[in-house]
Formats: sequence, structure tokens, C-alpha cells
Amino acid sequence: MTATSLGLLSGLALGFAAAFGGFSAFLIVLAFGALGLVAGRVADGKLDLSQLTNRDRG
Repeated sequence: MTATSLGLLSGLALGFAAAFGGFSAFLIVLAFGALGLVAGRVADGKLDLSQLTNRDRG
């Protein structure tokens, strides 16, 4: 799946949430989408979170 088609599907999901669920549903879907994006990037190895958790010990 290309980034374009993934963006299209995300936009459609957000559009349906806004049209049928109102603004609060839109925000909930947006938040879960962002969390899913971060989890996917970590799983693919494209996002390294060790810099956030690795503290200078010295």
C-alpha cells in the first residue's frame, strides 16, 4: 500500500467520523490514527524511540 492510498483511506475515515459522529468523534479518530502511525513506524524500524528513553548516565 502506497503512502498516497494510505493517506486517502485516513482522510476518508476522518471524513466519515466528522460527518456522522461530530467533532469529538473526529478528534478521537485522529488521535488513534496518530498512535497507530507511531506504532507502525516503530514496528517497521523507521522510528527510533531510544533517544527519548536513553538518558545521559555519567
